[in-house]
Amino acid sequence: MLQVLLVDDEPLVHHHLWTMSDWKSHGFELCGEAYSGSMALQAMEQSQPDIAIIDVNMPGMNGVELQRTIREHYPNVKTIMLSSYDDYDYVRECLRNGAVDYLLKHRLDEQSLISILKKAEQELREEAKQLGSKEAGGGADEGKGMESVRERVVQLFIGLPGAAQALEEDVRQSRLFANSVRFAAAAVQIVPFRLLTESRSDMQINRLVRQAVELVQQSLGDPAERMAVYVENGRLGIVFAFKERSEQAAASEAARLMSNVSHSLGLFLNLKCIYAIGHICGSMSKVESSYREAERSIDPSASLKETDRGSSHPRLSLTIEEQKQLLLSIERLDKEGVRRSMAAVFTSMRKLPLHSPSVQVVVSELLSIGEKTLPLDDAAAAGLPSREELENIGSMAEIEQWLLAYFESLLDLLRERQAAGPYSRHVSQAILLILERYHSYITLELAASVIGLNPSYLSRIFKVETQMTFSEYVNRVRIDASCKLLESGRFTVKQISSQVGFTTYNYFFKVFKESTGMTPHAYMSGPARVSKSVK
Repeated sequence: MLQVLLVDDEPLVHHHLWTMSDWKSHGFELCGEAYSGSMALQAMEQSQPDIAIIDVNMPGMNGVELQRTIREHYPNVKTIMLSSYDDYDYVRECLRNGAVDYLLKHRLDEQSLISILKKAEQELREEAKQLGSKEAGGGADEGKGMESVRERVVQLFIGLPGAAQALEEDVRQSRLFANSVRFAAAAVQIVPFRLLTESRSDMQINRLVRQAVELVQQSLGDPAERMAVYVENGRLGIVFAFKERSEQAAASEAARLMSNVSHSLGLFLNLKCIYAIGHICGSMSKVESSYREAERSIDPSASLKETDRGSSHPRLSLTIEEQKQLLLSIERLDKEGVRRSMAAVFTSMRKLPLHSPSVQVVVSELLSIGEKTLPLDDAAAAGLPSREELENIGSMAEIEQWLLAYFESLLDLLRERQAAGPYSRHVSQAILLILERYHSYITLELAASVIGLNPSYLSRIFKVETQMTFSEYVNRVRIDASCKLLESGRFTVKQISSQVGFTTYNYFFKVFKESTGMTPHAYMSGPARVSKSVK
């Protein structure tokens, strides 16, 4: 009699499931009930079930997290997920993590329930049979030999001295790749690996790596003929062993399998990757050179450094000047300035592959500047493009466009925040227009036309709510922006006057002194810089 644990935060679901069928007549028995993830883990220790039926949506630890924990700590327990239609993304994650299947709550019936329970029972029997077969035939020794070879392959790919000889010896002792006469290696690079993982914990990164290696191995098939390992920095390595003597047939089979690998990583883990296959060789001792060839194919930056040695070098990070200029543009809410900063940064990187370390460091620094301006835990940050979108980016052009969209959204959020306050909708709209257009042409009449109000009415409510006239508010915004530019030390006073929207230098000089109590030159060189920000 197989033991089943029910996990759902709704008591009615427990009752519905249990009374739906005569479980014992089908070989199943309820051994426990839990109403949360933590209760379920306690029940796992006490009742030791064979099967757990888990609701995807639960407060606290949800079903996805619980199913993942069960898989890590109780790998022999089969899991079945309870779901609604809108939970399918969660369910798909559970299926990737080994769930037998899922049940839709609103379509629950005896036939579907017993069918999935029988499916779990069949999987348990097959695994028990395989385990018995391995124990009878020395499977433990074979498994140990497999792991030893896998470790040697990793050492070979990272360039550890003596790894090639040690690998040949382990292969000979384990009898892996037996009767193979042709070999090759491939390299697979998860494109945005650093960008995806830098905000994750070590446990989350290890889980992602493990999932990727397991999925690649499943796509390749028997590890005794095709073995996948994790190398470093989002890169996987693969060893192919062929019994075919034809190099053409071996190359064709390797290409087919690698296409499957790429498709599976995209479909099941949503990971963008690139790959390359090295040359076909005649012995295990030549596999390292095949892998190096594949590595060079997916990372042309090495050859780029040689050809461009006299002209340019791949950047290692943002320069201090680039950081200052970007921050200044953000402070001024200047989209055009942000675009110029992005163009300047990417001009020196467009020939590099997206997965190169220098590109990922620079992109990471750009995102860090944005996140410091509007922290991720800020509620408004929900309106920004998510880092998860980077999973689907595969080229420099795409990452540049994504970053532009990110910073434009950031400026929109900052502008909305600055316009927010104890203002009516119409006055907030007028302030947003000022913040957006202060550096060019903006008048009361133009703002009223855009908002759809009579200019006299807008003027009256604007003065009542902000305690300033429309033109006074525009000048205060312009002076605030000019103070930031003066503090940067990058522009002359005359350049700044035109950049912030004043038509004449003399008028800028007059308004600046009235607002700050000093001339622009005195502000730029004086020890006390007082910027009166718009409130």
